[in-house]
Amino acid sequence: MMTAMTTTERPSPSTTAGERDMLEGWLDFHRATLALKCAGLSDEQLREASAPPSDMTLMGLVRHMAEVERHWFRRVLAGEDAPPIYYTEDDPDLDFVVTEQDTAEEAFATWQAEIARARENAAGRSLDDVNLGGHRRYTEPISLRWILVHMVEEYARHNGHADLIRERIDGATGA
Repeated sequence: MMTAMTTTERPSPSTTAGERDMLEGWLDFHRATLALKCAGLSDEQLREASAPPSDMTLMGLVRHMAEVERHWFRRVLAGEDAPPIYYTEDDPDLDFVVTEQDTAEEAFATWQAEIARARENAAGRSLDDVNLGGHRRYTEPISLRWILVHMVEEYARHNGHADLIRERIDGATGA
């Protein structure tokens, strides 16, 4: 049986770090939390919906967070032309939709690649740096600080969803 992320270490955010290290520490904590919520589950379990009528799954959350990482750190911060991975303009929620053909291996590899690219794009920048060249959705400049705070919020919200989905799948709570 294929399992997703069978071992995951979760860093503890510092309680005394400076602003940049604090924000990045909390973001890494929440990234690892999502991985922990998925750890040890099969592809089938990662496709299991939370509770009708919702069709939200853990694999869908991983795919969504890959898109979120890509959006904020590549499109908005770096001004890259990075097309969507899973969704389309006609169906902006396709990242949440998983099929029997979708695999945890692909979803996690894509998510981790987007995290690595996010780190690259943020490295060496000031928290006050704003998006390069903008993005068609936003008329105001967006700082790296805002993006990091938003990413912590985005992961925290979805980790709450992941907690409930995981509990429904096998009763596991915590982490």
